[in-house]
Amino acid sequence: MVGDGRQSGGPPPPRMTGKRPPSPIADALASYLRRSGFAKRIQQAGVIEAWPELVGPQIAAVTAPESVTPDGVLRVRVATAAWANELSLMTPRILARLNDGRQGRVKEIRWMPGQLDRPRP
Repeated sequence: MVGDGRQSGGPPPPRMTGKRPPSPIADALASYLRRSGFAKRIQQAGVIEAWPELVGPQIAAVTAPESVTPDGVLRVRVATAAWANELSLMTPRILARLNDGRQGRVKEIRWMPGQLDRPRP
């Protein structure tokens, strides 16, 4: 045995060489997401998940958000052209609700008339 408690021939125990203690994994991940720009994209994508709460049940019933581009364009499928027209007039108010408290901003909404792909009950 060697004086530090290890058997002869084995590697020395690992030592911390940094001056600060290790940070919690949640803090490290949050820091990485901010630096990489993924935090913004995750917040943009969160609009799709929270769509019904953000726009209300009446609009949610006739729409289906599909995607958000990196530059902030939200594509939303709408049940009819008449609804698409009505929603285009409401876009400024809807954008304000979508962006309230979010770092990743939706800058534009493209209302696309077409069949909503939803499972039947």
